[in-house]
Order: sequence, then structure tokens, then C-alpha cells
Amino acid sequence: MSNKYTDLDKAKRDKLVADYIPAVRNVAYKLKERLPDNIEYEELFSIGVEELVKKSKTYDPAQNDNFWGFCNKRVSGAMLDYLRSLDIISRANRKIIKYIADEIHKYYNLHQKEPSDEYLAKQLEVTVEKIKNARAAHEIYSVMPLDEQLAVFEDSSRSTEDKAILDNTIEHITKIIDTLEERERLVIQLYYFEELNLREISQTLNITQSRISQIHKGVLLKIRKHISDDNG
Repeated sequence: MSNKYTDLDKAKRDKLVADYIPAVRNVAYKLKERLPDNIEYEELFSIGVEELVKKSKTYDPAQNDNFWGFCNKRVSGAMLDYLRSLDIISRANRKIIKYIADEIHKYYNLHQKEPSDEYLAKQLEVTVEKIKNARAAHEIYSVMPLDEQLAVFEDSSRSTEDKAILDNTIEHITKIIDTLEERERLVIQLYYFEELNLREISQTLNITQSRISQIHKGVLLKIRKHISDDNG
């Protein structure tokens, strides 16, 4: 027999793929809602389906009786790999993003909302276009694992010891979460642990999606500021 799998095996694997297409759609949708407009949902979905098909070919139900548990991390990981391949965090963008983050943190503490691109351009003495490009790059990077997000703000001149301290983010995150307001904790709990998307959180908490997005970004800013303060 030339094929690796029998027709019955192929039929079962094709059914697995078909059954979990909605799950891939959900992963792509949740990722897309935090990305700039130039990143296409269909591209993310296509990459996710391709990875789903690949994993179906190596899946052994005798070893793992949960197909989605077997492949969901690789499906989302493939989408993140695609975003990394865009190479949007250039050295120049890293510098501007760090300055933008600092300015947003100051502004957010005063006004409980993010400043406009025009305000940031004036404060940083750069063009609005540079601000837009840097913020778009940051939006893409904001969907990465938290340690990667925080790495954008690392100072390359830090010592190895300093970087090791920065890498140990769990303690910082725990301290920050303990200081959050109840609504902030709920948003983080629902988004990261219950894996609801912004629309679902909006319906659950009866607040707007834009406000949820602001709360989420505000919490990340607090974590970054906490780590920055602790590491000098």
C-alpha cells in the first residue's frame, strides 16, 4: 500500500479536521480582534487550518484521546510564527515603542484612556506617521506571550543578571494582579483563563469592548512599569 494511512484512517482524520474547523476560526478571530487592520483574518485562519491538517497526520488516539488538546497550542503557535515572520519590531520601532509605552502610562494614569497619535507625536517630537507605524507594530507584538512582549522593552546593555531577573515575570505579575481593581482582575481572568474574546467579555461584564481593551492594555502597562521600576 503506497499511502501511509488506510482509506478509513484518512476518513477519520478528515472528520477530525472538519470537526475542529470552528475551533480554529475562534482562535483566529480572537487573535485578529487585537491586531491592526492590515493583518487579514483569513490569512490567520488559513495558517491555522494548515497546521490542523499537519497535526491530524501525526495524531495517535491511543496516545492522546483529545485531538484539540493535542494540537491547539501548535495551531495558535503557527499563527504567532507567521506574525513573527513579518519582522515588524525593528530596532527603531523598539525605541519608539518604549517611549510611547512610557507616555501612554503617564497619560493613562491621569485620564484613564489612551492619548491620540497627534498627542504622542508632539510629546516625542516625531511625525504622526512614525507613531502610527510603531503603534501598529506594537499591536501585532501585543498578542505574543507576555515574556516576548516585555522583551521589547529590555535594554540590550543590561547585564546577564539583570536580564535573568527580568525574565522571571511570574512574581511581578502576581504582585500586580493583587493590586488590580475588581473589574481589571475580572477582565484578565476572563480573557486569559476562561479564554473569552472581547465581545463575550463585553456581554458578561456589560461594558464596551473598547473599555475592555483599555483595561487590558492598562494592566500590561502596569506590569511593564513594575518590572522596569524593580530593575532600575
